[in-house]
Amino acid sequence: KLGGLNPKMFNSFLDGSKPAIESTAVCNASDLRPAAGGLVFPSGSVEDIPNLMRLKSEGGMLSHDGQVEVISSLRPDGTEIPYHIRQGVWVVFDSGSEYVKRCFGEYHTLTDSSGRYGCMYKRWHLIGLEVGISVASIGIRNESTGCATYFNADVVAEAKRNLKAGEILDGEGGFCVWGKLCPAKKSVSSSYLPIGLAANVKLKRDVPINTPLKWNDVDIEKSTREVVLRLKMEKI
Repeated sequence: KLGGLNPKMFNSFLDGSKPAIESTAVCNASDLRPAAGGLVFPSGSVEDIPNLMRLKSEGGMLSHDGQVEVISSLRPDGTEIPYHIRQGVWVVFDSGSEYVKRCFGEYHTLTDSSGRYGCMYKRWHLIGLEVGISVASIGIRNESTGCATYFNADVVAEAKRNLKAGEILDGEGGFCVWGKLCPAKKSVSSSYLPIGLAANVKLKRDVPINTPLKWNDVDIEKSTREVVLRLKMEKI
């Protein structure tokens, strides 16, 4: 650890693994769905969000309604966008009627250029303070903040570089693989290896860069509790 921070955890935010894991949790708790190719990370300020989070046919970035996405606070050249959403959370929603659309205007809601899509956001997500509420809810009221009731999304291990047979994978935030958001139907039907099981296992064959790893690419003990539960989930 460096200064109390786990470097692998820090790296997993930078390489996209952690946003993919969090987006998967949102999908599987709320019945949202990822794009076929995973997260795109379009660059934008807070004010750009509702324009970006429209269907492609309407000038946005989304391939379908009910999609999850992450906004990048950096421009493609690496410079920071001033009014960013880096520490925050947001949701974009369709007005659904002329009345609601008119209310957006009356209440000065942040909207896209058409006024149809509204955006609710909080620029700061106070993780260290807010998690206590979730813990208390579980301990006192036996209520979870959220739980997976769908299997819409998955996070699969994809090669960060050209991997060679015999290498030992170092998991999330390591040098070998990163976690890519993937529709669960695709990950299961393609036998992709989940990022959570891509640590301390040996590669049986070479895997090119930017290629998702599969179960049969690694020498993994299938009797461990986590693997048994994963395979049971896939079968269900």
